Amino acid sequence: MLESRLQTKPRSSPNDRETSLWSSGLGMKLEAVTPFLGKYRPFVGRCCQTCTPKSWDSLFHRSIRDLGFCNVILVKEENTRFRGWLVRRLCYFLWSLEQHIPSCQDTPQKILESTGVQNLLSGKVPGGAGEGQVPDVVKKEVQRILGHIQAPPWPFLVRLFSWALLRFLNCVFLNVQLHKGQMKMVHKAAQTGSPLVLLSTHKTLLDGILLPFVLLSQGLGVLRVAWDSRACSPSLRAPCLIRLCPMSHRALLRKLGGLFLPSEANLSLDSSEGLLARAVVQEVIDQLLVSGQPLLIFLEEPPGALGPRLSALGQAWLGFVVRAVQVGIIPDALLVPVAVTYDVVPDAPCDIYHASAPLGLWTGALAVLRSLCSHLGCSRQICSRVHLAQPFSLQEYTISARSCWGSRQTLEQLLQPILLGQCTAVPDTEKEQEWTPITGPLLALKEEDQLLVRRLSHHVLSASVASSAMMSTAIMATLLLFKHQKGVFLSQLLGEFSWLTEEILLRGFDVGFSGQLRSLLQHTLSLLRAHVALLRIRQGDLLVVPRPGPGLAHLARLSAELLPVFLSEAVGACAVRGLLVGRVPPQGPWELQGIELLSQNELYRQILLLMHLLPQELLLLQPCQSSYCYCQEVLDRLIQCGLLVAEETPGSRAACDTGRQRMSRRLLWKPSGDFTDSDSDDFEEAEGRYFRLSQQLRCPDFFLFLCRLLSPLLKAFAQAAAFLHQGQLPDTESGYTKQLFQFLQATAHEEGIFECVDPKLAISAIWTFRDLGVLQQMPSPAGPRLHLSSTFASRDNQEKLEQFIRQFICS
Repeated sequence: MLESRLQTKPRSSPNDRETSLWSSGLGMKLEAVTPFLGKYRPFVGRCCQTCTPKSWDSLFHRSIRDLGFCNVILVKEENTRFRGWLVRRLCYFLWSLEQHIPSCQDTPQKILESTGVQNLLSGKVPGGAGEGQVPDVVKKEVQRILGHIQAPPWPFLVRLFSWALLRFLNCVFLNVQLHKGQMKMVHKAAQTGSPLVLLSTHKTLLDGILLPFVLLSQGLGVLRVAWDSRACSPSLRAPCLIRLCPMSHRALLRKLGGLFLPSEANLSLDSSEGLLARAVVQEVIDQLLVSGQPLLIFLEEPPGALGPRLSALGQAWLGFVVRAVQVGIIPDALLVPVAVTYDVVPDAPCDIYHASAPLGLWTGALAVLRSLCSHLGCSRQICSRVHLAQPFSLQEYTISARSCWGSRQTLEQLLQPILLGQCTAVPDTEKEQEWTPITGPLLALKEEDQLLVRRLSHHVLSASVASSAMMSTAIMATLLLFKHQKGVFLSQLLGEFSWLTEEILLRGFDVGFSGQLRSLLQHTLSLLRAHVALLRIRQGDLLVVPRPGPGLAHLARLSAELLPVFLSEAVGACAVRGLLVGRVPPQGPWELQGIELLSQNELYRQILLLMHLLPQELLLLQPCQSSYCYCQEVLDRLIQCGLLVAEETPGSRAACDTGRQRMSRRLLWKPSGDFTDSDSDDFEEAEGRYFRLSQQLRCPDFFLFLCRLLSPLLKAFAQAAAFLHQGQLPDTESGYTKQLFQFLQATAHEEGIFECVDPKLAISAIWTFRDLGVLQQMPSPAGPRLHLSSTFASRDNQEKLEQFIRQFICS
């Protein structure tokens, strides 16, 4: 980035260079920016030091920053043991032949001979032959379930598929980058003898094929992938592979290392079929972990699914791994958070009317291929990046995490009394919000272990998102949507893109691009050409204008990838907005808003209110972090970026005075994660701490930029509150989601606010209102239906809800 800026701009004085760099009017200049634009990059993906301190030290590669990146799909003659003219033309084929694929032909027999399965056959456990069933019948049923779950990988088929996939990836992708230091860290973890369990995000259907290919090419062997049955319809077949092997999608993926959870495993606990299926699946996972084969589990729902972000199936697979460690099948397992990012994520089918329909793998693959190949015209290829965070010990997390559990309350208990004006104090406690249903395998665990699996899933998903690199398309979409909806010149966009890249690096996140800045922006605009218009105004410059309508909704989905970088500051800016909305006019000048004194207690209260309102799947807070810690982190971020300035009132202790008062009465330490009213810092001292909004010239634009990052979600929530008196209730959840989404579309066409037209935002608003007590789900003969609660049946309370949400929105 530094080289690109020097190449695209003439040499100038330091003052001129500083002026051009910060001409965007956003953010604050920090001297620490310059080193990041050189050869140094921030390291991302360190494990939690609170929950896994031993893994923090032992499983970290000290020289990770010096190892650089590699393009895993770039296979040349040097990657084989042979040289010559013919080798250069057959290097893909020779490379696939040289991959090490361990033999697993005797695995089914080992599972049948395992103690758990033998107990089933002998009737020593419920659901076995002791309940009147013939052992041979039970054995055939076990074999049937086992065949549904997995099959021994075929080395020839794996090599053939790797060769074909390598050619496909080279046609579609410009590069697939992998940090060699991260891979070195994973290899070091594999040498400890504990099995590796990779827990990944789920951007596209290609993830389940790309990740095994990447890890196979790096010498980790055949990766076993826990597939979602909904992604592979057994009724569909692969036309291009029928001649080779007339098998269904699941059968093909099982031969390539795929695992599938049988449908019987989700039956109730008193069902003998469910007990038998869960027991066989547990034996499969136990044998897999004992053999040391790596396992990949997706913690997010498949792309295009309208539902909770956290996958119920992923938690079920993770529950089997947790139980294997708890009962001592293996002493420990190493968990590796994984993420894959793309310049352009292939669009998955997203239809609120057919959200529950199964998605065939090859139907999805053809959609992915069609979406990707549409970028091949004029050599417009996309880039991808695979991220492997620092591994950590499951055994260590299990022991440490339980000490961080605190009290929990529902959203209705936390916010409804404040919203209706019945009280003013906000409880400093964790919000209980479980949007992911508990599946049959999780029901077999104790309630404490179920909570452990949920918290571990949130913890790993947070680490995966934090380790994801920000791609150029997300940065461009954020600038166009939240700062330049009316258009911007390319010359101005160069400086703003450079500024936003620096801000991302300063906050400890990495970026997934490099090269000359002007060429990079041209490549990014070519990928977004369907959603932006390029107008040549004068020679050497372009006017970039976002296309109105659905194009803004697409830019909003892309910009959501950048939200984790600025999430703390965005929450703080919206909280400050809510604090000032009752004191100064909403459109009042910045100087007038800066006169107001903001106490620390008032800021804490507003941050807590907004934090409880926002879904946990957006915040992705680590379960070991208390709400008090998060409030303090948000406040520190606002001070560090220069938006808030400490104001010392007469008679108060100086803000820079770190000395303790009454030290003889209080200890200078307290347990980590235990922040209660009794052993935290004096709240009466916090009452004397006040802040003002900074009056520097760059602050108003930066404040507005941060507030707008959360505006799509908050505007969707506000419109959902306004829709309460228009919606037709009672109705099913899917039916009311359809009603709300149509209302969002109609409002967008009237007001031109298309960034909140997203079915995922609509269903998120409905679930939040259900947790808040606005909507109630009641059973009925036709299934559960949503009703408007008696409390919010009155128009007055509905307006209070809407005003409560709109106080955080900055127009």
